Amino acid sequence: MAQFSASPGSPAVPSFESADGGEAEGVHLPSGYSDRLYNADLAPLREQTWGAYNIFAFWMSDVHSVGGYVFAGSLFALGLTSWQVLIALLVGISIVNLLCNLIARPSQRHGVPYPVACRATFGVLGANIPAVIRGLIAVAWYGIQTYLASSALVIVVLKFFPQLMPYADVHKHGMFGLSAIGWAGFMTLWVLQAFVFWNGMETIKKFIDFAGPAVYVVMFALAGYMVYRAGWQNIGLNLGGVKYHGAQVVPVMITAISLVVSYFSGPMLNFGDFSRYGKSLRSVHRGNFWGLPVNFLAFSLVTVITTSATLPVFGQLITDPVETVGRIDHPTAVILGALTFTIATIGINIVANFVSPAFDFSNVAPRLISWRAGGMLAAVASIFITPWNLFNNPAVIHYTLDVLGAFIGPLYGVLTVDFYLIKRGRLAVDELYTVSPSGAYWYRNGVNRRAVMALLPAAVIAILCVMTPGLSGAANFSWFIGAGLGALFYRALTLGERARA
Repeated sequence: MAQFSASPGSPAVPSFESADGGEAEGVHLPSGYSDRLYNADLAPLREQTWGAYNIFAFWMSDVHSVGGYVFAGSLFALGLTSWQVLIALLVGISIVNLLCNLIARPSQRHGVPYPVACRATFGVLGANIPAVIRGLIAVAWYGIQTYLASSALVIVVLKFFPQLMPYADVHKHGMFGLSAIGWAGFMTLWVLQAFVFWNGMETIKKFIDFAGPAVYVVMFALAGYMVYRAGWQNIGLNLGGVKYHGAQVVPVMITAISLVVSYFSGPMLNFGDFSRYGKSLRSVHRGNFWGLPVNFLAFSLVTVITTSATLPVFGQLITDPVETVGRIDHPTAVILGALTFTIATIGINIVANFVSPAFDFSNVAPRLISWRAGGMLAAVASIFITPWNLFNNPAVIHYTLDVLGAFIGPLYGVLTVDFYLIKRGRLAVDELYTVSPSGAYWYRNGVNRRAVMALLPAAVIAILCVMTPGLSGAANFSWFIGAGLGALFYRALTLGERARA
């Protein structure tokens, strides 16, 4: 049965309960709503129950992953010292915090997911463009994080069953660039993640509430153990083969800051998928503050110290925490560490790369694709992109981030300019679900051509900066270039336009 509730600042909105992300059968569409735009999963929330801690835990799961650790370690390859990497991480995450607060508002205020909020900017049908772009990017990240988490599992198996080592050789027993045991670990993690996701958002919330804090225990224990082994006096600060001095360091640090923003640009863009559950905007902002700058400071310190200690302990710089754990001689420590990193990475994968395409692909065809079906489409697709080839060394990591940032940045620029400068922070929620030509967000043929005309050239220019050798200096700034151009082009195309809400 339909339930009516009023979101803050919006009229009473009909909202249907689903099985926490499942399909609600036998419901009737509210008057004026179209089944081309509506299902129980895309409906405005009847209750918003997440407090600051839930948002904080979301970011802990997002940050405390093997991918986050490997990315932070990859910044040493730029030729920066440990303290310079630390500053770059903190400045970058502070920018992410600000940008997340901006993108959170429309979804939290009206209880709608990211693709539905996009309808106000791109049109009720045109919103499939940003939805599909974000969904496809989530597919890539889902595969990458699943692969990184499976690496931890493989290390445990090989530690206790060394006779399986021949099956870890991709040249003897491998397919599409991954060894036989690598495939076994990847598919095992794939199934485990699908199981958690299939149980719905409430299970996901409970999982991330546990996963984020759990990895802190292991991270601090690992850092303490490595410092004990190395001796504090033997932990150096010049780990990246320092190439720059004085003023030369500044542009390199700016590059590192930009890469931090690019790394978080995916969950930042669709943060509305989670801010919609927030009790209030203040709760969301508090959760962001504790989960981003404060939490990331602690994570960065532990990452830098642990990475620094690998040089005196093992004789080489190791940026992968799973490999570091695998070098430890105590079997119990290896099991505990590897399993914890696996759990943490499952956490980020579900919240950042399963939930997003679940909503995004459901938005394309609400009648046919439920929230669960959308997520499983992304999971299946992630197998075919061979993600182990997208995140296997610092150069490839940075290139992958540059390409993804080039697509995400323009979307962010267009969406924020439209909501804050054109719509003045107001949305008519009922109009987001109607295909009536008189609807506020119908535009021509259901697509806001101005938004598309701003998005396309901004994305093309940003991707050219990544792909063109002569523009390689701008490649690491693809997110900022795309976001700035998207915002500029859209504002120029909408001068004098009044809010359609």
